[in-house]
Amino acid sequence: MANSAWSEKILQLLRRMNNFYLPGSCRPHCFRFEINEAQVGWVPPQVASLLARYPEVFTPPHGGAVSLCPSLDTYGRRSEAVDAVLQTMRQEGNLTCLKGWRDEKYSVMSKFSDPPMMWMERAATSLFGVKRYGVHINGYTVSEGGEVSMWLARRSPTKQTYPGLLDNVAAGGLAAGVGIKHTLVKECQEEACIPAVIAEKAHPVTTVSYTYEEEDGVFAESQFAFDLELPREFKPRVGDGEVQDFYLLPIDKVKELLATDDFKPNCAMVVLDFLIRHSFIEPDTEPCYQEFVAGLHQTLE
Repeated sequence: MANSAWSEKILQLLRRMNNFYLPGSCRPHCFRFEINEAQVGWVPPQVASLLARYPEVFTPPHGGAVSLCPSLDTYGRRSEAVDAVLQTMRQEGNLTCLKGWRDEKYSVMSKFSDPPMMWMERAATSLFGVKRYGVHINGYTVSEGGEVSMWLARRSPTKQTYPGLLDNVAAGGLAAGVGIKHTLVKECQEEACIPAVIAEKAHPVTTVSYTYEEEDGVFAESQFAFDLELPREFKPRVGDGEVQDFYLLPIDKVKELLATDDFKPNCAMVVLDFLIRHSFIEPDTEPCYQEFVAGLHQTLE
């Protein structure tokens, strides 16, 4: 693929994953989702109309915002009240995203450094546009001659989302009350059978942040990216069944694959960031270098 065609494919990926910021998105019509006057998300208009059926939990839209009722004044009360509403909506079966209910609790807060104000079922987070966090690991090897290759996983064909697509060697969402490093070690062990003694050597390097809208709502996400140099003789093995295979590929092949539809989109972004940070993509030879960097670090306000 010619360089200009490859660059355009990458720009298309970044536009898709940041489409909430683009003209024509639902953003101007969304309501701020607020708890105690602090914004924690964006509620699409079609979701706001559904929430109006639960005035004991959600206040009617006012001043461009949908809020939790002030009487829900603790972490537990908020979490339980919202979960009861979501369970009812789930039973009604009208919202596609709730058909993928996972029984995974995600924290809800304005900023990652803030104390969580409640938890919410992972499958429902897009209905409220609350920020979701995850951990992604770039697993790579360096040959005796200094050549870098990257381990990629292929997702199981039975995965609920993005089945059969290429993924980072290990990755996972950050559940409520669970630390970043703990999640990293757990996902490495469960998905790729990477022992803790190796996984713990991973280095935190950046976050990759983006916001996109789909039929299921607003997906505001930030991924904590780690680099993990794996021993040359080590080979990841399929663990919990979320992955069907692993491949060790030269960087040129990885770069080529980024511009195809074979990659889970946010994992492609994490790998793109790796290529930039390790100077496999350089500003002298990539005209879209600045657009790439900007597209990987879009923070939702």
